[in-house]
Amino acid sequence: MCRANKNSMFRNQFVLILSAICSTLLFPSCNTEGDKRGELPILGHRYTENREVDGRVIIDTVYHQIADFSFVNQDGDTVTNETVEGKVYVADFFFTSCPTICPVMKTEMLRVYDRFGDHPDFKILSHSIDPSYDTVPLLKDYSERLGVANADTWHFLTGDQEHVYEIGQTSYMTTAMEDKDEPGGFLHSGAFILVDQNGHIRGIYDGTKSDQVNKLMNDIPKLLPSIE
Repeated sequence: MCRANKNSMFRNQFVLILSAICSTLLFPSCNTEGDKRGELPILGHRYTENREVDGRVIIDTVYHQIADFSFVNQDGDTVTNETVEGKVYVADFFFTSCPTICPVMKTEMLRVYDRFGDHPDFKILSHSIDPSYDTVPLLKDYSERLGVANADTWHFLTGDQEHVYEIGQTSYMTTAMEDKDEPGGFLHSGAFILVDQNGHIRGIYDGTKSDQVNKLMNDIPKLLPSIE
């Protein structure tokens, strides 16, 4: 996570662990029943609410969900929640001038892209946390150098910096912020976040570790059963 020293590395690893684990302290109402049934859990807070259906009051469970967003991809197209509505996608946060872990993350994400990129109901959203530098033309060049010819599956996103930070920390439960003490001037998690068709987080994985990305690739077909 763009670390200058061991203390900084430990701090970011700790943040990633906190994000990935359904802690009873951070997420007291986190759903763990999915794990017990061999399914993927829905991560994050949840609450119940009463609503009326056909004249009857029923108790409904409301799960943590990705908030509304609007960014621009490497082709200059606007990407919103509607772009991924009904899709399974993996999200991450990076910046093109990152001097340490971002190249590792993108190498690992390329494995995910090569495996699932042709599936029409699968997407990847990579959010730049340095949008003033990572312009649309620069992201286009960056994506092409990675071997991503277009944004049909993998969107490299830029937009309002504060919106990127907010959605990273409050919706995706990961770290994304400016930090002048970090190499490159930014602090971010190496997390790959798996999101289902309804905008619910179903898994958080360390995108710098091949075994964690292997687990992600094993979990994606659980949400896209048509993939063998």
